[in-house]
Amino acid sequence: MRSRYSAFAVGDAAYLLASWHPSTRPATLELDDDVRWYRLDILGRSAGGVLDTEGVVEFSARFKPGGEVRERSRFVREDGRWLYVEAL
Repeated sequence: MRSRYSAFAVGDAAYLLASWHPSTRPATLELDDDVRWYRLDILGRSAGGVLDTEGVVEFSARFKPGGEVRERSRFVREDGRWLYVEAL
């Protein structure tokens, strides 16, 4: 989750696509150059531990100009890597 937020913050669309599960990954991703991400708060999680293969993270991400994204995101672990699947 934190690495995907960092990728949004620096505009790394390639990383975001690479960390997206193939079953839900879009063909392309265009990021808005006018949005500046500046804060991530992890509000909670379920599963997602060392031995888990799935997990859910609830977060709040703030951006300028004046906005916030709140989401519960589902991730799965495949070949030792966590992949974003979908927003719940």
